[in-house]
Amino acid sequence: MITLRVIVDQMIAPVPGGIGRYTEELTRALIASAPLNCEVEGIVSASQPEQYAAIEEALPGLAGLYKTALPRRELAAAWQLGVTTSPGPGMIHAPGLMAPLRRHDRQNDHTQVAVTVHDVLAWTHPEALTPTTVAWTKARMKRARKHADAIVVPSHAVAAQLAEIVNLGDRVRVIGGAVGTGFRLPSNSSATELLATALDLPSEYIVTVGTLEPRKGVTALITALGLPGASDLPLIVVGPDTWGEVDLGYVAEEAGLTPGRVRAMPGLTDEELAVVISRASVLVFPSLEEGFALPIIQGFHLGTPVVHSDAPALLEAGGDAGLVVEREDAAGYPERLAEAIGRVLTDRALVQRLRIYGSDRAKAFSWRDSAERVWQLHADL
Repeated sequence: MITLRVIVDQMIAPVPGGIGRYTEELTRALIASAPLNCEVEGIVSASQPEQYAAIEEALPGLAGLYKTALPRRELAAAWQLGVTTSPGPGMIHAPGLMAPLRRHDRQNDHTQVAVTVHDVLAWTHPEALTPTTVAWTKARMKRARKHADAIVVPSHAVAAQLAEIVNLGDRVRVIGGAVGTGFRLPSNSSATELLATALDLPSEYIVTVGTLEPRKGVTALITALGLPGASDLPLIVVGPDTWGEVDLGYVAEEAGLTPGRVRAMPGLTDEELAVVISRASVLVFPSLEEGFALPIIQGFHLGTPVVHSDAPALLEAGGDAGLVVEREDAAGYPERLAEAIGRVLTDRALVQRLRIYGSDRAKAFSWRDSAERVWQLHADL
């Protein structure tokens, strides 16, 4: 039996975040798509019994769960020093940069380790991360350059950026993600209406996903809605109300918007998020840089017209399925956003085209496809 061991520790991190969700979705798909005579095990830091149980419940079919002797923080430090606490030789897949990377002979040791780099923000936008995270990411990348057998990235855009930062030769593989398995509407229209009512959704609105972090472009979007002739629809921001010392209310007021027109909706479940996106008149994703374009793929999946920036990862994921707005000339970006939103809200033919193209584009992303490509990656090493 051939065993692929996946580091699932992020699933039980204090804040699992996007990598935690990615880990769960990918591992579940790896189990479901395992080739004949292959199985999937998990690797996790020393934790509480209920945390082990949560992993096993979320990943039915997991062949085993290797529990290291060290807790998460100590394990990360040990792996950074090249001290290994893992089940031994074999295939290891890390959904992030936390992995037992050390010198090894892939052929004679029968060991291979693949890691994942989701973005290059530590180099391009360090202000978006804590100094500790920036330092940790750069240190882990140095070890990956020396010892990883493969480096997975979510888009060709990230692959190109990474190539400018570090020489990884031919070890980079592009394997994207997909919408979560729980990202779906309620089972019937009545349940959807009840949930929409509970969320107090307006009859028409614009939705975006992000924070007031400058890179996300949400401030530019709010500014766009305050321009003369811009749409007067309310804006729902799927994300927190504040970033640092800045809050949505202040930004909206500065843009001349009426109180309450911009509303934050943090902490939504996948089902709630699906309802919010599906009922929006348009999803606007103005981000200036991303590693992967999950929000626009979610919009495509639900048939919501999408407006997005020309950030490389968004162009790559969107194809011809979204209405693209150029980022250059930052001062003019809000005006271009407002114009694009206006086109979607007034041009029925355009909306129909975006929905058709979006539905087709959404089919290009599935966790099963991603998992099969991971299996193939390890088979080729």
